[in-house]
Amino acid sequence: MTTQTKVLPKRSEVSREETWDIEALYATPADWEAEAEALPAAIRALTQHAGKLGQSQAALLAYLKEADDLELRLSRLFSYASMSASVDGSDTVSAARRDKASGIAAQLSAAAAFARPEILALDEAKLRGWLETPEFADHKVRLSRLLRNKPHVRSAEVEELLGAVQAPFASERGIHPALANMDLQFGYVTQQGSGVTKITQGNVDALTSGPDREVRREAWEHYADAHLAVQHSQAAMYATNVRQSVFLARARHYPDTLTASLAPDNIPTAVVTTLLETYRANTPIWHRYWRVRREWLGLSELREYDVKASLMPRRAVDYGQAVDWICEGMAPLGEDYVREMRRGLTTERWVDYAENDGKRQGAYSNGGGRVKPFIFMTWNGTLGSYSTLAHEIGHSMHSLLSTREHPYSVPRYTLFHAEVASNFNQAMSRRNLLRQAREAGDTEFEVQVIEEALGNFHRYFFIMPTLAAFELECYRRIEAGDTLSAPDLTELTADLLRQGYGDGVKMDRERSGIMWAEFSTHLYANFYAYQYATGISAAHQLLEKFDADPVRAQESYLRFLKSGGSLDPIDALREAGVDMLSPEPVQATFRTLEGYVARLEELLAQRG
Repeated sequence: MTTQTKVLPKRSEVSREETWDIEALYATPADWEAEAEALPAAIRALTQHAGKLGQSQAALLAYLKEADDLELRLSRLFSYASMSASVDGSDTVSAARRDKASGIAAQLSAAAAFARPEILALDEAKLRGWLETPEFADHKVRLSRLLRNKPHVRSAEVEELLGAVQAPFASERGIHPALANMDLQFGYVTQQGSGVTKITQGNVDALTSGPDREVRREAWEHYADAHLAVQHSQAAMYATNVRQSVFLARARHYPDTLTASLAPDNIPTAVVTTLLETYRANTPIWHRYWRVRREWLGLSELREYDVKASLMPRRAVDYGQAVDWICEGMAPLGEDYVREMRRGLTTERWVDYAENDGKRQGAYSNGGGRVKPFIFMTWNGTLGSYSTLAHEIGHSMHSLLSTREHPYSVPRYTLFHAEVASNFNQAMSRRNLLRQAREAGDTEFEVQVIEEALGNFHRYFFIMPTLAAFELECYRRIEAGDTLSAPDLTELTADLLRQGYGDGVKMDRERSGIMWAEFSTHLYANFYAYQYATGISAAHQLLEKFDADPVRAQESYLRFLKSGGSLDPIDALREAGVDMLSPEPVQATFRTLEGYVARLEELLAQRG
């Protein structure tokens, strides 16, 4: 069989301007190795503080400063190792560095295990008195949260054991990437003019959103079938992960795993249940979208391999154009914000966007150990790449502004905070593009931007709430003593997808239902997926505020970014005018979604 394979440059062959400034962390690999050799001894020295934390304010402060310094050094060490491995999976040296960094992290976790129970054993009145002194100003947030979670901190011996099991408990999360990225084979499709193309994790999205329906069908079915072929091993891995999380929740005396996952960030469980209830109540808007999509594509029935098909020919977008669009779109946040963002995207080389052989798929923002933010992605010349860049630079600006405002001892913002900033950048930048397209009468580009928006909504506001509902049910079953088999997981997923599809999409239940395995990376971090849905919801309600009072909205949003993790996410958003305990943020996002759908209906009617 002759296959069509794109020849990619080696990592060493790509342009420096398209790569990130990793040397800002360590000038040379030798510097990284020297730090990796030095850290274990420094970590062992941390245990000298054991039994002494309650002797005086000075003793506790000395430990906190030393522990913070070690955590920051480890953050930089791990950032360098993981970033190097991301850009070239064939680099065995980088992979070894990542494993070494993980081992050092486990050493620090074990060495510091004495601290929490020892601090909590102090007289609480005395400790709270210390927290009111100027010396503890930078540590007050962290220690106050520790006191808040006091009922769930165990003895030093148990804490050490719980810290030690983190590495072996992560085994199934390590097996899954090897299975998904190396062992699974997805087959081939035949593309007109391109010959036979091998389906990979890297191109499956492009194949399932292309113009050729037969290619879309084959790619979607082959991808699903490959996961179905290993569904039982995938189910066993996921069930193991769920049981481990349930064990840890019970070990810390939480009533259930959902509460255990949300409690450290002081997020009420009602946030999740309100999200899912409001989502279910508004699924008819999704049903309406599927119908207009079917009509736009001229199909007698819409299948799952049609939900990402292009409605219009897609224009190419280069990196420089995307930077300009993002900077123009974020102008309401002020000149300082835009100027720093542009520098990061260009001359300061925050972004690694080169396409090279061995580079892993996906995108992320890394705080860079407070040196500078870094963005990982692969530029493919589409509106999707522009959207990804807008999303990730939202994270990076959040990191930049919050780390400037607070010392390392103040906790970093949570994922719940983070997904607001990234989705807000996408939403605000996109709104400006749509305004420009309509003013120019460029209907073709307007449809493409709406498609980009709906593709983003599909992932964050359709798939992620579905996965959140799936996950909640799985944990409830295990907590009740039930089991999780592959057929059970597939049936559950298919039922949840049916709620979102309504009668707008004709399903292939088994292939649809295996979606849980296709997204299992998101599920291994328990109760992770819902935060994408809350993030996009809060972002769109914040965006609505710029229409009502742009000056006040700018001030409150920048204050939210700068607050970092100094406030719990619910409190930080409440100060910005968003109440995540109410259905309003989710409803605001459905209003935006409905507006996109209505505009597509209007444009479809104009086409006749």
